[in-house]
Amino acid sequence: MEEKNKDKKGMEEKQRKTVNMLTLAFAIAFMPPIWAVLAPFIGVGTGSVALICAGLFTANGNRRQDTVKISMGFLLGDLWAYIAVWVMETLQWNPNVELYATLFVMGGLAVIIGETFSRMIFTPSWLCGWAIGLTIMGSMKVNEIGTLPIQIGVAMLVGVIYVGVGVDAFQGMLVRRLARGGAAGNAAGQTGGADGRREEALEK
Repeated sequence: MEEKNKDKKGMEEKQRKTVNMLTLAFAIAFMPPIWAVLAPFIGVGTGSVALICAGLFTANGNRRQDTVKISMGFLLGDLWAYIAVWVMETLQWNPNVELYATLFVMGGLAVIIGETFSRMIFTPSWLCGWAIGLTIMGSMKVNEIGTLPIQIGVAMLVGVIYVGVGVDAFQGMLVRRLARGGAAGNAAGQTGGADGRREEALEK
């Protein structure tokens, strides 16, 4: 009996993991491509940034209560990248010294500020957003950047809110619907079995 219960629990766990995997795969396949198609039409050429930001949101456990502070961290990172480009362009030092000094000072400040105001700012998203911004804007002059910080910021918010929170909510809805459908099917099967047994008893 115990062995049967263990086998049953094992099968249920395996089934649950399979359902989670397939619903997540469908949600990821369905929702982010919509943003990828729409982004250029609203003037955002950095749409893929959304996936990076959604990845960090997911790595944080899809904690919806952290949505605001994760978003705040990303936007501060975006701003930090712009400031870093401006600082390195303004300084007239050896490029390697400029790079090291800028990253040293600004990286330290980001951690100190982020951890001091940890209720409002998620430090990992600040550092991640800074890295994203520097990757895109780091080789440019300030006058070449144009609207890139705005485009990056929009993609970051889309990543956290639409791809991160949205995909998680959509997957949860799919899982609940499938669970309800499965429960209804089991109930119908049990009812049918009971009716069959009653009919057999009456015939006897």
